[in-house]
Amino acid sequence: MKKRALITGVNGMDGSHLSDFLLDKEYEVFGLERRSSVKNRTNTSHLEGKVRFLTGDLSDQNSLLRALKESNPDEVYNLGAQSFVGESWNTPEQTSDVTGLGALRMLEAIREYGKEIKFYQASTSEMFGRMVENPAKETTPFYPRSPYGVSKLYAHWITKNYRESYDMFNVSGILFNHESERRGHEFVTRKITDGVARIFLGLSDQIALGNLDSRRDWGYSPDYVEAMWMMLQLEDPDDYIIATGECHSIREFLDVAFNHVGIENWSKHVVQDPRYMRPAEVDVLRGDYGKAKNDFGWSPSTSFENLVKKMLDNDIRLLKKEKN
Repeated sequence: MKKRALITGVNGMDGSHLSDFLLDKEYEVFGLERRSSVKNRTNTSHLEGKVRFLTGDLSDQNSLLRALKESNPDEVYNLGAQSFVGESWNTPEQTSDVTGLGALRMLEAIREYGKEIKFYQASTSEMFGRMVENPAKETTPFYPRSPYGVSKLYAHWITKNYRESYDMFNVSGILFNHESERRGHEFVTRKITDGVARIFLGLSDQIALGNLDSRRDWGYSPDYVEAMWMMLQLEDPDDYIIATGECHSIREFLDVAFNHVGIENWSKHVVQDPRYMRPAEVDVLRGDYGKAKNDFGWSPSTSFENLVKKMLDNDIRLLKKEKN
């Protein structure tokens, strides 16, 4: 009998890649999406007819319980969130409700449903914020620096609390920054690759960005969704950092992207815009994935340079198609 998985945030970058991965593993996949007049299935249009889409909302526990009854899953992957850090400053209450309390509502729905279900919570490196240890390990103290990070920290701890209180199989993947060709345009990485592609094709001349000195540990989303699945196949649940162990600045990201299209001096093409500066900046994030490597053999397989080139090549293809 096929395993069944329910994915919240199925239309996001990670949700779509995880759906691809689980379908290859011959899972029956159910994707939770919010009701709207126009479905946002940019990342999942290729999955229609393969994934069964269910209507639900992390701010409505009854809809989550209904989704569990419809899907009867063996595994639940909670990837849904208000996931844009910058927006969390504008909508802190909504971010807390969806990103933080949403995890609690799903855990309560699973507990009420009564079936033994393995639960994956998408935790984040933003919980470390102002890093007190570099690289961060699973034992590193948290210090979130945004409403998003604080909300994710609540979700992380409530997942651990339900595991210990109710003997639930709950794991949290503390994923450091990861990207792919399916990343939304509001995120700085996609803003860069789309912008560089437009400059290369003569469609634009500049990119407006915030802090160019921020340093992040960037990996590739398809590598990271495999780690999510591997965590749920373990005999005992635990929490794991998923990262590359490397750190690169926004400037380095720009270097790789512009050099890939033959532009060495990119300074005239980039302007810094105060609108994209955070009220409380996170200067550096870097993770140690040693525990994941030791416990279930996971390691990243896509380099930083290849990640940037994959995203940029994809944006050039998309813009050429649009232009023609």
